[in-house]
Amino acid sequence: MKFSQPFIKTLLLITLMFVGFQVLKAQNIPVPAANKVKASPIVFNAAVVKEGLSIYDKNCMSCHGNPGKGNFLPAFVPPPADLATAKAQSQTDGELFYRTSEGNTIMPKFKTTLSEVERWKIVGYIRSFNKKYVQPPVILAPNLLTKTVQIDFRYDSITNKISLYAFSVIKKDTTRLKGSDELLFVKRYFGGMQLGPITKSNDKGIAIFDFPKHLPGDKDGNVEFEARINDNIYGEVILSKKIKIGVPTNVPGLTENRAIWNIESKAPIWLMFTYFSILIGVWSTIAYIVFNMFRLRKSGTKIAS
Repeated sequence: MKFSQPFIKTLLLITLMFVGFQVLKAQNIPVPAANKVKASPIVFNAAVVKEGLSIYDKNCMSCHGNPGKGNFLPAFVPPPADLATAKAQSQTDGELFYRTSEGNTIMPKFKTTLSEVERWKIVGYIRSFNKKYVQPPVILAPNLLTKTVQIDFRYDSITNKISLYAFSVIKKDTTRLKGSDELLFVKRYFGGMQLGPITKSNDKGIAIFDFPKHLPGDKDGNVEFEARINDNIYGEVILSKKIKIGVPTNVPGLTENRAIWNIESKAPIWLMFTYFSILIGVWSTIAYIVFNMFRLRKSGTKIAS
């Protein structure tokens, strides 16, 4: 099947227009006026900047690079900004926080993986590259509605799905959280295992997640879940709950058996043998060299005499 030249040209034009629109969309992320003037609830002191650096290195550096070094990832269009530049620093704290939270066509929404405090710490770290920056007064205005939110975890053993019912209870009034971004994690030794993508709650305030079959729990089969909800009205909510739906697994703790990461008295025997063998070998070699140096010195003294 052959295509005419006018058709190919039209298709290329449409493709270029679409790409251009996506680039323009990624470059210009509109920030609501109320978010522009939003101030940080934490002081950007040295400790916060240090913690912000750690969070930035894990989540942002792979694309944005080291601020002030210009080593951002050039493969993306548009390329990620160097956050130490005058253009980036000309934004308000609220704008930086909003764009970190909401992302764009290429950048992920960090409001679903990082807490509000963690995102503000990133802003604090970015501000450390602006010597003229003066932090606006910190206004501690916690969202009191956040404390009214409850989450009901329900498991359907037939469909193997977990439903999260998020609702707010104020006195006798119950309000379901509709259209909120929700994430579900299973707590593990090192962080949490995310169950599926970000899910928006439906009109009934329900978000549904698939539960992996044969997922191991503790010795009684308990699995600890952590639900993270971001809602425009109720803010960020993080709640945990244990449900007895896992495969009972009696796994010893990380420090119970001999292991590389354990204390000296519980280190693997082969590792201790290797360590002491090397240690004895090194000191034996040093002793042998010193001994031979004395022998050479004695021999030299005898020859001279």
